[in-house]
Amino acid sequence: MSRIGDESADIASAASSRRHEQRYVHKVGKPPKQRLVDEISHTFKETFFHDDPLRPFKNQPKSKKLLLGVQAVFPILEWGRRYKLHMLKGDILAGLTIASLCIPQDIGYAKLANLDPQYGLYSSFVPPLIYAMMGSSRDIAIGPVAVVSLLLGSMLRAEIDPKLHKADYERLAFTATFFAGVTQFVLGFFRLGFLIDFLSHAAIVGFMGGAAITISLQQLKGLLGIKSARFTKKTDIVSVMRSVWSNANHGWNWQTIVIGVSFLAFLLTCKFIGKKKRKLFWVPAIAPLISVILSTFFVYITHAEDDGVEIVRKIEKGINPSSVHRIFFTGTYLAKGFKIGAIAGLVALTEAVAIGRTFAAMKDYHLDGNKEMVALGTMNIVGSMTSCYVATGSFSRSAVNFMAGCKTALSNIVMSCVVLLTLFLITPLFKYTPNAILASIIISAVVGLLDYEAMILIWKIDKFDFVACMGAFFGVVFIGVEMGLLIAVAISLAKILLQVTRPRIALLGRVPRTSVYRNIQQYPEATKISGLVIVRVDSAIYFSNSNYVRERILRILEDEEEMEKQKIHHLIIDMSPVTDIDTSGIHSMEDLHKALKKRDIELVLANPGQAVLDKLHASDFAEAVGDERIFLTVADAISTLVPKMQP
Repeated sequence: MSRIGDESADIASAASSRRHEQRYVHKVGKPPKQRLVDEISHTFKETFFHDDPLRPFKNQPKSKKLLLGVQAVFPILEWGRRYKLHMLKGDILAGLTIASLCIPQDIGYAKLANLDPQYGLYSSFVPPLIYAMMGSSRDIAIGPVAVVSLLLGSMLRAEIDPKLHKADYERLAFTATFFAGVTQFVLGFFRLGFLIDFLSHAAIVGFMGGAAITISLQQLKGLLGIKSARFTKKTDIVSVMRSVWSNANHGWNWQTIVIGVSFLAFLLTCKFIGKKKRKLFWVPAIAPLISVILSTFFVYITHAEDDGVEIVRKIEKGINPSSVHRIFFTGTYLAKGFKIGAIAGLVALTEAVAIGRTFAAMKDYHLDGNKEMVALGTMNIVGSMTSCYVATGSFSRSAVNFMAGCKTALSNIVMSCVVLLTLFLITPLFKYTPNAILASIIISAVVGLLDYEAMILIWKIDKFDFVACMGAFFGVVFIGVEMGLLIAVAISLAKILLQVTRPRIALLGRVPRTSVYRNIQQYPEATKISGLVIVRVDSAIYFSNSNYVRERILRILEDEEEMEKQKIHHLIIDMSPVTDIDTSGIHSMEDLHKALKKRDIELVLANPGQAVLDKLHASDFAEAVGDERIFLTVADAISTLVPKMQP
């Protein structure tokens, strides 16, 4: 049996050898030369117009093109023509539901931005109307949000004291809102939306989680009844907790604590119910408004304000007044407003686009990110002129909007109408609303921003991403919101630089019973070819990594020579993942070729892409290596080189 088995193995080996010798090797020739104009045009199109936004306009008459152009700017004209009566019920129900949620939240978020309560309501009236006409998302609910309110408030307060110079503070807020809108509009109009992708998902999760902690800590002032004059202006956890405990003996108010803690427990319970039973989504949505009504009634009948319970006292009645004349277009605050607005605008944009894409994916419709930026920018520019501060998409309200069955952006219009009625008719009733209830509403709203499950998943997937996440989280909690945001951006950029400057370079082997060559770390059973070293560069070769690529390949070569204790004849570089190469990369490859020549080792290239091959021929490096040493695949290179190496 042993002899028969050996003979069978020999026969199979001989057959395999004959197939190996007969393998057809495709010659890799010089690719057709592209015109410079075509190359530039293709690169420009892929960078800025990869989604081909002009496709619907092709082969259309001029009148149709004009209509499509107007619809592209105002999508309401497109979905409005297709609107059916049966969709109205879902939109009205969703609009009323998010209105009941946004009214108490807006009053609280305005305080978070150190503005009077009516400005929060103003920001849920005009911006949603503009967005409903220009936005392409069916599910986003527009208005002030906690993170942007906190960020804006902390940056504005660093420039102007909101108590001592209230008028100038409000003017700077409108100026920042104007430039936030300009920033968003410019990014969308010039199709530069890819810039916001530099803030990684992990960094956003960490930043949002840190902001949730910071916002909650800031609300301890209202929840415990501490006077504003006694509370720190800083946002870091150490300063806030020191301020809280230093006021423990004489600064806390027990009536305020009872109101705040009781309704906070009620709100969190409603939130838990809504999370467990999706059909009861309306419970956490309407809970804040119920809390405001009940707490206001209790304070009114007991006159708890006489016992030290802080109340709202006054909300201006009426529609948004014009604020065009209040924006700083000249003077020292112009630059400060631009800086604050640009930062707040980018954060707001990141949040809104992320929310829009999430719900678009759930409902399976296309969301144009650049159109969204134009819509968000326009609404904030108009908002800055109508006494609004930075508005964006709210995740909690958008989730409620989605679960309430919204069909189109009409739900935003319904919400705006309810807010308008509130501004005209109901604002005097908020006079006795305790600040503690607003603090409770904000805390319950931001709890969801602390996404610990996402943090655990990030840890499991990518440890460096987890470092970025924790860096942003602890930066916000222990230093401040602005510094936390800066850390988030810095770590995200550092990760990109690290991946670009230190690309993976894999040592390849042949997977048994195939002609496929893969990373031997991923496939330990893969076998090396005697006398050959096969490596794969998993990145484009640029000035930033060219020296590292050359040195790393030479080090792998030295390690293999020491390990195998035999002469290496050929170094094969699998260039399949190498998408591009620049001048520094070419020089680095030339230096590698010279170093190999001194060792009497031949350089062989496998599967260089068109862009890479163009540049190898343009630099005459392909001729230096030799066309006969450039192959379509690693298997082709092996089938050609191995027989020549055999004695």
